[in-house]
Amino acid sequence: MTIGQLAKRTGLTSSRIRFYEEMGLLGEVERKPNGYRTYSEETVVLLELITVAQNVGFSLEEIRTLLPSGLNHWNHDALTSVLLKKVSDIEVLEAELAKSKGRLLDIIAGIQEKPSHLDCADNTRRILGQILKSGVGDNPPALTGFWQHVATDSQQD
Repeated sequence: MTIGQLAKRTGLTSSRIRFYEEMGLLGEVERKPNGYRTYSEETVVLLELITVAQNVGFSLEEIRTLLPSGLNHWNHDALTSVLLKKVSDIEVLEAELAKSKGRLLDIIAGIQEKPSHLDCADNTRRILGQILKSGVGDNPPALTGFWQHVATDSQQD
């Protein structure tokens, strides 16, 4: 099939298919004597696998290492191991996101519960001081330095 037919079957653009080919994800692509690419049914499956893998968080480099030389040559143990590792990576990311969400909710609560005697700048210092006290080690170094400065300033006021 031609690249146009393949694009229509997979929903991918011709340029995306050529990009995957250049990245070495499609293996050897046959060419007709006139130089036109010709693709097999296996290429449709490969492109669908690539799309699914990208949608669940795999990079193209990771996908390259996962794809077998042919669809009949899967190393199921290695594939299962890589997929389980990706699940583990996602779980770590979920935990980090949950922690970030908790921090943001704490900040929102601090903003909403601003004591009436504080102006916005003082409330900001109050909130950041609370964040600083609750776990400096969890904060990026640049922000930690900033928060320490803000907390110090608020103590001096």
